[in-house]
Amino acid sequence: MADKDELRRLRAGTIINATSKQQEKEFVRALFRVVDHLLAVHPDDTFVHEPNWELIDIADGLRERFPDVAFHVHFPTSRLQPDAGIIFLADPSGTRYPVLIGEVKNQGTNHLRRAEGKKPQSRGNAIERLGKNVIGFRAALRHELIFPFVCFGYGSDFVPESSILDRVTTIAMYGELNRTCLENDGQGGVFNRGSFYFRPERWTEDEMYAVMVDIALRSVAYYRARYAEAFAAPPGAAPSG
Repeated sequence: MADKDELRRLRAGTIINATSKQQEKEFVRALFRVVDHLLAVHPDDTFVHEPNWELIDIADGLRERFPDVAFHVHFPTSRLQPDAGIIFLADPSGTRYPVLIGEVKNQGTNHLRRAEGKKPQSRGNAIERLGKNVIGFRAALRHELIFPFVCFGYGSDFVPESSILDRVTTIAMYGELNRTCLENDGQGGVFNRGSFYFRPERWTEDEMYAVMVDIALRSVAYYRARYAEAFAAPPGAAPSG
């Protein structure tokens, strides 16, 4: 059974300014509620929270699943570090399955700079960083039929007339924004898109909680169904296959 206090040691993320600090607080509070709900609904399951996912571990997993493909990492200390960390479901053998990977991005201060008589800044930095993380997580979960990744973005760069939205859409593999896309799309699940919620206004704690708890619960159901034999095995048993 998971230790609630241990799961609640969640990384607050990098605080850039007062606006993102407030969003981070709301985001983490929503994440606490997701953890509480998982523990209440699945009291006999084991959940583990990790602040990051090391690239060397991802590459090792890919080599095991795709032995005919070469995978390379330059530094053993490199890692993917999403704002919410990663919540994993663990089976009795200790194998972990990610049920929720969460990010929050604030981008767009040009409306404030204009009010101060300053020149506008270039746009897109936060989105470029997001794209790098998404590529890494997509590869890590390429063998699954779901992609439990969600990002909440807000700020003036995401007004309806902003071309930045198409950068986000490209990261989403040209999927529709502001809807949950957990199950992979297309024949053979070739499009593991993920869920991207973007708008000018900040997302509320309740809004983020509703999306994240839905993704987490459905992910648990998916793994328990796909790996039923592993979850039925006694603790310490080696997974078959």
